[in-house]
Amino acid sequence: MTIPFGGPPAQPGTVYLVGGGPGDPGLLGLRAARLLASATFVVYDRLSPPEALALCPGEAEQVYVGKLPDRHALAQDEINELLVARAKAGDAVVRFKGGDPFVLGRGSEEAAACVAAGVAFEVVPGVTAGVAAPAYAGIPVTHRAVAPAFAVVTGHEDPTKPEAQVDYAALARFPGTLLLYMGVGRLRAIASALISAGRDAATPVALVRWGTTPRQETISGTLSDIADSVESAGLTNPAIIVVGDVVALRDELAWFEGRPLHGVSVLVPRTRHQAGELSERLRALGAEPVEAPTIAIEPSRTPQELRSALTEVRDGAYDWVALTSVNGVAAVVEEVANLGHDARLFARTRLAAVGPGTAEALAAVGLRADLVPRAATTRELAASLVASG
Repeated sequence: MTIPFGGPPAQPGTVYLVGGGPGDPGLLGLRAARLLASATFVVYDRLSPPEALALCPGEAEQVYVGKLPDRHALAQDEINELLVARAKAGDAVVRFKGGDPFVLGRGSEEAAACVAAGVAFEVVPGVTAGVAAPAYAGIPVTHRAVAPAFAVVTGHEDPTKPEAQVDYAALARFPGTLLLYMGVGRLRAIASALISAGRDAATPVALVRWGTTPRQETISGTLSDIADSVESAGLTNPAIIVVGDVVALRDELAWFEGRPLHGVSVLVPRTRHQAGELSERLRALGAEPVEAPTIAIEPSRTPQELRSALTEVRDGAYDWVALTSVNGVAAVVEEVANLGHDARLFARTRLAAVGPGTAEALAAVGLRADLVPRAATTRELAASLVASG
């Protein structure tokens, strides 16, 4: 039975409003990954996880339309027009957004633009930051004994509206957790409004910045002092404000920020196709890997020299063949195939590998390393070869 994880690929003439989740690329949904991998035109935000863009085909066009509080790459009307125009031109369009496209993400406005233009669209929900960021900070948004519900609230209403819609008096009476998005700049006013409306000034509050990412920071306090604490720490958006007694559970349940490399950025200068494994290991330890390839593996400019050497290996001219990298194994195996041979070409020689990684690469193609030095260096490899006679 085929289980359709991820669903069908992106189709030409369709706009996909895709939620990328709160920042941790591991929280990207299967449907989102499938669509990114098959899109021809991708429009992405400041808060959509950048690592996920690596899934896009090399020929896919990518356009940044991110927004900061004081400047926008494109106005919302321009984004709407761009999505419609490229879908009508025959592109498979992915509008890649942080969080969930229909939770304070203006995805409904983009969907409405598609409807008005007669363009097909699909909504792909994502994990919203209001739930995920507190979870990574050790704060459950509900708890059977503490909070039976939660409310999602904007902390930054549309300034063009004739009057505010957020009812702080009602929120002050709400018997659960308040999750406020985009409210850091108005944190003092929000706290004051809740206290004035009757919420206890001692109510626990937490602010989680860059939630679910290695940059995550959490500050806890109460309605009476949280604004001072946040200003002293200099924290700004993006952040989720959590108001309610569940915040007190953080002391017991915090887990993410305690990892050994949390908050540390690590440069990964390996080739692009080799950086992934190391980056994953660094993320698991809490670090933020910064992939900046400083080398590239390219075909030899003198392939005839390798062909000649391999012919001599076949004829028994060498006692040993030493491989000093995984890339070297790949290049040799490819050239052996180009010569019309297979692993039997090495039947009259012995193989040495500089380290366990190179030995594993040989094993993957059916070749066993006869010698692997204790230390994975070329100096130790040479010494071991000399010692072997």
